Amino acid sequence: MSTLQYYAYPDHGVRLRERNSYSQAVRVGDRIECAGQGGWDNITGEMKKDLYEEIDQAFKNVDHNLKNAGGKGWSQVFRVNSYHTDMSDEALRYMVKNLKEWMPDHQPLLTCVGVTKLGLEGMRIEIEVSAYVGA
Repeated sequence: MSTLQYYAYPDHGVRLRERNSYSQAVRVGDRIECAGQGGWDNITGEMKKDLYEEIDQAFKNVDHNLKNAGGKGWSQVFRVNSYHTDMSDEALRYMVKNLKEWMPDHQPLLTCVGVTKLGLEGMRIEIEVSAYVGA
């Protein structure tokens, strides 16, 4: 069995690890598992005010997180779990727009869950992913 390697990207990822005692990603053999990423600025931690900007930033944060853990980004993602405080058709269409832009060559497994509140104040979306990075 391989050793688990935990990652927290610089700035806000490290702050979250120190404050809340969790890592942003873990490498498990040929996979990277990512903790839920919100639409925060990954340096300052400031949450985007506009829902669509928050969704865009959450996708950017997933990519940043995967690369920090040694992956190539969204091209290796095979599962996406997303949690939403706004499950409107418009918000979900915007989510799908991002999925198509970030993964134009494949369609991952997807689960979207509506929730009343997320882990950080002001969050309206959280995206966690699993990526296959090869041996």
